[in-house]
Amino acid sequence: MGPTSSSGFYVSRAVALLLAALAAALLLALAVLAALYGRCARVPPSQLPPRGAPGPAPSPRGPLPSWQPRPTREPAVTATPGKWRPPGPWDQLRLPPWLVPLHYELELWPRLRPNEFSSPTLSFTGRLNITVRCTVATARLLLHSVFLDCESAEVRGPLSSGPRDGTVGRVPVDDVWFASDMQYVVLELGGTLQPGSRYELQLRFSGLAYQDLREGLFFSVYTDQGERRALLASQMEPTFARSVFPCFDEPALKATFNITIIHHPSYVALSNMPRLGRSEKRDVNGSIWTVTTFSTTPHMPTYLVALAICDYDHINRTERGQEIRIWARKDAIANGNADFALNITGPIFSFLEELFNISYPLPKTDIIALPTFDNSAMENWGLLIFDESLLLMQPNDQVTDKKAVIYFILSHEIGHQWFGNLVTMNWWNDIWLKEGFASYFEFGVINYFNPQFRRNEIFFSNILHHVLSEDHALVSRAVSLKVENFTETSEINELFDLFTYNKGASLVRMLSSFLNENLFISALKSYLKTFSYSNAEQDDLWRHFQMVVDSQSKILLPAPVKSIMDRWTHQSGFPVITLNVSTGAMKQEPFYLGKVKNQTLLTHNDTWIVPILWIKNGITQSLVWLDKSSKTFPEMQISDSDHDWVILNLNMTGYYRVNYDKLGWKKLKQQLEKDPKAIPVIHRLQLIDDAFSLSKNNYIEIETALDLTKYLAEEDEIIVWYAVLVNLVTKDLVFDVNNYDMYPLLKKYLLKRLISVWNMYSTVIRENVTALQDDYLALVALEKLFETACWLGLEDCLQLSRELFKNWTNHPENEYLEYAIMAGPFTFNETNIMEVVAESEVGRYIVKDFLVNNWQAVSVRYGTQSLVTLMCVIGRTINTDLQITELQQFFGNMLEEHQRLTVHAKLQTIKNKNLENRKRNARMIAWLRKNT
Repeated sequence: MGPTSSSGFYVSRAVALLLAALAAALLLALAVLAALYGRCARVPPSQLPPRGAPGPAPSPRGPLPSWQPRPTREPAVTATPGKWRPPGPWDQLRLPPWLVPLHYELELWPRLRPNEFSSPTLSFTGRLNITVRCTVATARLLLHSVFLDCESAEVRGPLSSGPRDGTVGRVPVDDVWFASDMQYVVLELGGTLQPGSRYELQLRFSGLAYQDLREGLFFSVYTDQGERRALLASQMEPTFARSVFPCFDEPALKATFNITIIHHPSYVALSNMPRLGRSEKRDVNGSIWTVTTFSTTPHMPTYLVALAICDYDHINRTERGQEIRIWARKDAIANGNADFALNITGPIFSFLEELFNISYPLPKTDIIALPTFDNSAMENWGLLIFDESLLLMQPNDQVTDKKAVIYFILSHEIGHQWFGNLVTMNWWNDIWLKEGFASYFEFGVINYFNPQFRRNEIFFSNILHHVLSEDHALVSRAVSLKVENFTETSEINELFDLFTYNKGASLVRMLSSFLNENLFISALKSYLKTFSYSNAEQDDLWRHFQMVVDSQSKILLPAPVKSIMDRWTHQSGFPVITLNVSTGAMKQEPFYLGKVKNQTLLTHNDTWIVPILWIKNGITQSLVWLDKSSKTFPEMQISDSDHDWVILNLNMTGYYRVNYDKLGWKKLKQQLEKDPKAIPVIHRLQLIDDAFSLSKNNYIEIETALDLTKYLAEEDEIIVWYAVLVNLVTKDLVFDVNNYDMYPLLKKYLLKRLISVWNMYSTVIRENVTALQDDYLALVALEKLFETACWLGLEDCLQLSRELFKNWTNHPENEYLEYAIMAGPFTFNETNIMEVVAESEVGRYIVKDFLVNNWQAVSVRYGTQSLVTLMCVIGRTINTDLQITELQQFFGNMLEEHQRLTVHAKLQTIKNKNLENRKRNARMIAWLRKNT
């Protein structure tokens, strides 16, 4: 699925919202809007499917999609409740290894008709023949199936090795029943299937597709050419194929597929493979339907099965003899919104084909842009599905990071054609083998086509900064999990998170850095070739890396690749590496949020084998390894009398933070003040980010981090300024009106240093704003620069904001409030509107009153979980137990008992954090008084 996204940045919209008075007015208006708009129905949690039913896959880009319920219905055959059935294989998460699927003949007939889509559900029927090989004698068959009615089931066989004939026997099916909690349909047979023989399972079934549920089979209603229209699409990953057709829904159970789609003649049908034929079919009412058949797929898992039925237009081009088509709303195609994506898709395929020396095996690629798609993007072989806001360029996207976002996401999904589609993980515990590698290669692709993009700084901004902020030794999870850790299907969905994507990509990058690019790619070529059309696990990957390492003598490792990398993938968190520059002594310890004395001894005894790439006085040094808890490197010693300095973790390719003794930090501070450009940009970023994170979590004093900012008047790299501002000018500081001691000191200190970089970018914005359209880092960081400069009262910032806002409002298509209700690609999540309002001092009281009067509507629409989030936003400034009690009493009737416990724990954490921040702020104030 799609990677974590950078949010698009629109200069005019962002700066317009910086005007305090207008912002306050907008927030109040949005609160009213949310109250009105909140009366639309949503489903309360009590009506959601039972635990174990497939839930929405967490999106790496944002909040979970809204649930809509599956209506309760009885299947055509018996559904056996778990507590009334005998123990058996239906009580296990994994299918028994009795049958191996070889081929699916799948026919689906969704009843989607033009202008007949007012109902929230849409029925479909299906026919399915699955050819299987029996491996263990059995008189009982299990397949995955959920929310489907099984109308008939037959078993033919054993099959002959030649063509079908009429003499093939049948195995009686005595009973069919459902084990709903584990999502199985069970076929009880009147005979025994024999090992080594092939059989054909024949099933007829029916089910429902849901509007905007966006899992399994779903349909969306949208507007195109001034008319309401509908389309139908699929999302099978990770475990939703079983809600579309009975199947062996595990990633290792690959098979080939022949897919047939029956659809209304006014629609076009798409699937993984090219169209093979088209015919007509009459239904019982005499209506004519189109029957579209598709060519046979390669061996692939069920989660890659894809289909779409739509009234779209497309544009196309041919790359290396393969047709690439992008399908979108007719308006979008006519306006050229898909042209940019089409122009880069073919070259990305070609680049990766050459890089891996493995040709893309399908004869075509269709990419379809849905009006909304909660998963952002999906890599289905031959039919990639995107949210249109992440694929199509809009007219107002000229000065945004939108082109880079499209590059990143297309590269990610195309990378999956090799990592995931061609070679698939055995089980979901190793999902990082596809998502981590696809995330990593985004940067190789964009760097190849855009050499001016600064790969290290962009990787830090998009990937590393976010995951280092969330990962730590006690609470976060490992990248690769033990298979036995999985107990129910819903846990699979939780793996699509920051650690799978961002930490996975970071570990791949570290592996590449301590080998070299040639060895790294050679190992991947070997791995991909060996496991093509098959499955692999983490140890298979390490074996191929070890083979490449063993075949040469230049790169020497302190341990086998598996020993090195398993510690990073199987352990949660990451180490802090501390260097004493006086002695060269280096040690490692796990990183904790809020370190306390002796914590390491109590909770985390493991160490990492850490690659240390480093620079001394700007010169790259030889790689060393910290393969134990501590070690001494005499070559890293520096004296206090000269101008030596040392920085560990060259280009931030290692997945760890770096700390120094007092002398080490002092020498780096002195070098920044003497000649900051002698320290590369990526390491100025690193020093700021590491120092503030370490100070926040009690590894060093806050004064050490603040000392690094004294040189900032000479800093002209906006991405470094961004790192400074997100650490110094936090939301808590901006929205807390009680920070009257801090504000004037911080204002004086920062404005004196900020004015130079501000003047540089404000001039560009006034004179030639389009010059920024290819400066990705500036587009990422400018919003924070604007926000801070105006918050600090810089008159030129306020004036520029007025100018831009006036220009923006001169265009009627930019009426801001319409963004909250528009049905286009920039639809707001309305819950976030309330959260934004609640973040301001005044807004907290507005939202509290709003919830008192409307909490039932809010609960119905968003679910009570949204109230938990809102309570924590509203209570973000509490610092006493009395305040916690008052807030809980205020919202007491709105929450269930388990939610009250959750909220109480979260509020206690917030209180403790605020008390700690109060002490930290007092030290910051004292430092600012001394240095302003």
